Amino acid sequence: MGDPAASQLTEAMNRLWQKYLPQMEERVSTLQNVAGRLANGAALSEEEQSTAAAEAHKLAGVLGTFGLKDGTELAREAEGLYGGTLESDPATVARLIAIADRLKALVAQR
Repeated sequence: MGDPAASQLTEAMNRLWQKYLPQMEERVSTLQNVAGRLANGAALSEEEQSTAAAEAHKLAGVLGTFGLKDGTELAREAEGLYGGTLESDPATVARLIAIADRLKALVAQR
């Protein structure tokens, strides 16, 4: 038999995941949109770059809370890229797109 306390904790975490899932999906969507704009040659404003960094930061924290260590690491990488002097070279843009796509998959798979 399973541990009732562990089962209750798992159930509570699953309810929290469902509650905050739309917010996480929106944050991932923001990262995808910003990376897509970069891929299309758009220059980001300071506000857009700051927003992307903030969304990545929030994702890093919440994904770690739910045991998605890979998601936390990816979100931290995105945060670092958006939080510094953003080089919109093809390799950086491709990495930001890959990070956003992987985060979307991780969130969808949980």
